[in-house]
Amino acid sequence: MNSVILQLAAKYLRWLLISFAVLALLRGHNNPGGGFIGGLMAGLAIVYKGFAFNAFQVKEKLLKRPERYMGLGLFLILLSFIPSVFAGKPLMTGIWITVPVPFFSGIKLGTPFLFDIGVFFTVIGVTLLFVFSLTQKK
Repeated sequence: MNSVILQLAAKYLRWLLISFAVLALLRGHNNPGGGFIGGLMAGLAIVYKGFAFNAFQVKEKLLKRPERYMGLGLFLILLSFIPSVFAGKPLMTGIWITVPVPFFSGIKLGTPFLFDIGVFFTVIGVTLLFVFSLTQKK
């Protein structure tokens, strides 16, 4: 589509959508759906740019194919299972560590956050694969 208004809006809305996607990911790991909603918003930001400019150009500018995003996400999901198994707890039990940070009480990192990051990348990959497959010419 060659709309100047749509292209101008896509430049700014893309970063706004990605910012909200990261915020949903960071805030949502203690609540259900943070990685999923964040992944949908990040995928939507890339798709919106594809609609504004050209889906083929956007697909070429992506660093990786959508399948690789899905693979990275599934790998991170599987990686989040390992600490609970080594701790002798049931699968998918949340294991938390506190990383000391100067001038703060520390940052709590855990396997639910790693799981949410995996869901985030998997949903981005699925969304992009779905939309790019719809835009391909036969």
